[in-house]
Amino acid sequence: MKDNNEKQLEKIRHSLSHVMADAVLKQFPEAKLGIGPTIENGFYYDFELDRPLVPQDLKKIEKQMKKSIARNIEFKKEEATITDALKKVKGQPYKKELIEGLKKDGEKKVTFYASGEFIDLCAGPHVRSSKEIPFKAFKLTKIAGAYWRGDEKNKMLQRIYGVGFENKEQLDDYLEKIEEAEKRDHRKIGKELDLFSFHPEAPGMVFIHPKGMTIWEEIIKYWRQVHHGAGYKEIRTPQILTSELWKISGHLDNYKENMYFTEVEGQTWGIKPMNCPGGLLFYKEKSHSYREFPLRIAELGLVHRHEKSGVLAGLFRVRQFTQDDAHIYLEPSQLKAELKSMFKLYKEIYEVFELEYHVELSTRPKKFIGEKLAWEKMEKQMEEVLKELKVDYKINAGDGAFYGPKIDFHNADALGRTWQTGTIQVDFNLTERFDIEYINKKGKKERPLMIHRTVLGGIERFLGILIENYAGDFPLWLAPVHISIASVGSDHNKFCEKLAKEFEADGLRVELQLENETVGNKIRLAEKQKIPYMLVIGDKEMESKDLHVRIRGKKEVVKMSKAKFIKRLKDEIGSKSSKLA
Repeated sequence: MKDNNEKQLEKIRHSLSHVMADAVLKQFPEAKLGIGPTIENGFYYDFELDRPLVPQDLKKIEKQMKKSIARNIEFKKEEATITDALKKVKGQPYKKELIEGLKKDGEKKVTFYASGEFIDLCAGPHVRSSKEIPFKAFKLTKIAGAYWRGDEKNKMLQRIYGVGFENKEQLDDYLEKIEEAEKRDHRKIGKELDLFSFHPEAPGMVFIHPKGMTIWEEIIKYWRQVHHGAGYKEIRTPQILTSELWKISGHLDNYKENMYFTEVEGQTWGIKPMNCPGGLLFYKEKSHSYREFPLRIAELGLVHRHEKSGVLAGLFRVRQFTQDDAHIYLEPSQLKAELKSMFKLYKEIYEVFELEYHVELSTRPKKFIGEKLAWEKMEKQMEEVLKELKVDYKINAGDGAFYGPKIDFHNADALGRTWQTGTIQVDFNLTERFDIEYINKKGKKERPLMIHRTVLGGIERFLGILIENYAGDFPLWLAPVHISIASVGSDHNKFCEKLAKEFEADGLRVELQLENETVGNKIRLAEKQKIPYMLVIGDKEMESKDLHVRIRGKKEVVKMSKAKFIKRLKDEIGSKSSKLA
């Protein structure tokens, strides 16, 4: 539920989108208008224009917006019949299309909002007048391409984004965070640290490089350690399964456009977009008893989903990714205890990665399957668990999946941005479709309760989140290289190689810099690569009993014995601490 401040801020942002559209028309009278909704932190509007916009245009448009706001224009709601509405939007084909769509939906009248000379098809709400819009608290931020109605078959329009806040201080704080976010962009850091790449031969599919694989393997190793300790058994299921299976699961009818298919010996096979159907085939391999429950089956499954090229965004939106799935089969009476066990696991994992989180409970939507009473019972138990664990949460009424209620975890990074990663979903659908059963305490067959669950979500996406959260300054246990050893000259190379082997024997990851480069360049390279520890070896260091250690982010060089240095790093890795020695 939004409070009054949030509602007012949404009105301000919505009104700013109209003021911006009016300003664009003043600059480009022949512009064709698309839509202009509010979004998180701001607003946008889509336009068809005679020429591509450039950054200088934004300054002119913003200046015109301020002139309009200063005039204290009123926002007035008007109602029109479909016939009159079509007359009002003459020369605006996109607005005409929207109105005709409303007519098909059975609407007899539509609403417009007039602000000064500008009038736009809109349901509102808006501020009463532009004097409610904080004059110095908005800014146009960027230009992007956007297909009309998000369909790549339609014309590409130009989208102008803007942000709006209650006051200038909030705007300045946001812009500062955006600047910091650009520095932390995982695509930029990934290239600088040689972690991953993308290639046009496989759009939306990541190539993970050796250093990226080191981080990946550490994430997976820790994930397995926690899950095996919590009683999960891990499986692996095939990449492609027959179309008959996807028909049973419902994907062929409801998810076909997001899937990839292939033909084998005249039969159609679907490349899996989700791990669930394969996991259910594993469950059906034998009969099950209540004595096995809760039965926790985990899978790091590689899945493929056809995302439109326009929405692909580095590691955050890909077509191929590894999902840390788990499916738990249990009796309804075990739900609360199992949810509490899950929360303990989630908390442990998120804390290690230094990610704060908040929780959202989504309840029964208008269209749902299963019995209403069963939904209410599950929702009640899920909410009771949240209260008993004293978890802060909000309820998204009617936002559950059609097949069951769910709990979503939203992680906050170092900049306060949130990312949805984990989810817990009760499923009333697939147990029915796949005729899943178990033998209860009375010796009778019964449907188990089934829970879908991810903690990290897509591992690729989670890697992107970590890169930006740490700004590439990974804690030692995740760092691709623990120690950089640089020689002053070629006479010191053998000593460096011997030292590297000793460190590697203790499980430490070492990178040697033996090139004919200056020491200053070698230090700068290690700093640029964000390597936690560095040793520079010259005559003095070879003769000393102590190591002279450079620590990432610190100016002073620390002296310590080799044994103490190794122990310190091993303790740091073992504790998964983010603080360097």
